[in-house]
Amino acid sequence: MRDRTRYLYLAVIVAVLLGILVGFIWPDVGQALKPLGTGFVALIKMVIGPIIFCTIVLGIGSVRQAAQVGKVGGLALGYFIVMSTVALVIGLVVGNVIDPGSGLHLTDTARQAAEAEAAKGADASTVDFLLGIIPETVVSALTDGSVLQALLVALLAGFALQAMGPKGAPILRGVEHFQRLVFRILAMIMWAAPVGAFGAIAAVVGATGIEALKSLAIIMVAFYVTCVLFVGVVLGTVLWLVARINLWSLLKYLGREFLLILSTSSSETALPRLIAKMEHLGVSRTVAGITVPTGYSFNLDGTAIYLTMATLFIASATGAPLEFGEQVALLLFMMVASKGAAGVTGAGLATLAGGLQAHRPELVDGVGLIVGIDRFMSEARALTNFAGNAVATVLVGTWTGEFDRERAGLVLAGQAPFDEATLLDDDDDTGQGEPAKELSPA
Repeated sequence: MRDRTRYLYLAVIVAVLLGILVGFIWPDVGQALKPLGTGFVALIKMVIGPIIFCTIVLGIGSVRQAAQVGKVGGLALGYFIVMSTVALVIGLVVGNVIDPGSGLHLTDTARQAAEAEAAKGADASTVDFLLGIIPETVVSALTDGSVLQALLVALLAGFALQAMGPKGAPILRGVEHFQRLVFRILAMIMWAAPVGAFGAIAAVVGATGIEALKSLAIIMVAFYVTCVLFVGVVLGTVLWLVARINLWSLLKYLGREFLLILSTSSSETALPRLIAKMEHLGVSRTVAGITVPTGYSFNLDGTAIYLTMATLFIASATGAPLEFGEQVALLLFMMVASKGAAGVTGAGLATLAGGLQAHRPELVDGVGLIVGIDRFMSEARALTNFAGNAVATVLVGTWTGEFDRERAGLVLAGQAPFDEATLLDDDDDTGQGEPAKELSPA
């Protein structure tokens, strides 16, 4: 089965290349293929809620002391705040130094596109965001596609099962069996990845074209370089100092997930696989089940860099540069507004437009300048967010003593391969709820 899945991801690469070719040669055909990519992402999102629910319920319910869950969550949130702040500062520095928006001018088409995007994000408020975390029903949290709603219900269910003690054991076993079913469904869906990647890439290339990218090459390249430096220098250094894990070995281990994100521009498509792979790596179920879903809502390193650089780009292009105080105030607001939107394709653009509409309405027209390349920049956002969440999970596991470094060494060396068929370690007899340090390295 592992050989077959290897061919699957080779097929994804071929599909991406074919999609680019079709988009350039037959733009209209490429745009018509967009439903293929949309459908594939929809299939992935279909199982996100149940997977988050199962992993968090099992992670919390299997821990005897609620204090351990609070410790994991507190460390994770603290780390997310620090890293997001670092990413925001880096984006501000690079954006101010490069000043890529000078010399550009708005067009009527760009202005119309900006108005459309602003309408999507301008109506949301902090109160609406907080109330939106509460689902209408317990079941709707698993069906409405909201990561934060599923997270809330899973936390409540996990602590309730924890309080039930031994009486909750049968329910936990039932949730574990349901998790295996959902992961098996996900493995089946993944066979549609080449078709989804082909449609998504063909559509964006067909709609944008190479001419539209030339005038915006500076901001796009600068953003990609900034993301690479952030991941390689900042995250890589922290990961080595804390966990003594080589960043590039970890990224290689997650190579298939990065390829999936690259083809769909949505890190959400790889969320279930990240949870499974972190557990396989040696992180305990509790840490992986809490840190990964929480990170998808609060650990937005790539989005932070994007929002800072895009705002400075627009301000410069429209001839209305922001003062430093205005930069910090506006971008902190957008960071808060973006929580819960990680992994949703296009959410960064809507957040950017909504933030500008709320603070500097005269700059909203400038959003149209980056509409054409936002799809390409969203790939870097998603990849950076994903790398940040993977590193965060290992770090939190290390700080809480629930990361098995010996097992990680075996996994990263290729001696304990990940089961692509089930996404679960069926041969693990140590108990899913036990800390990773007690797992057998075999």
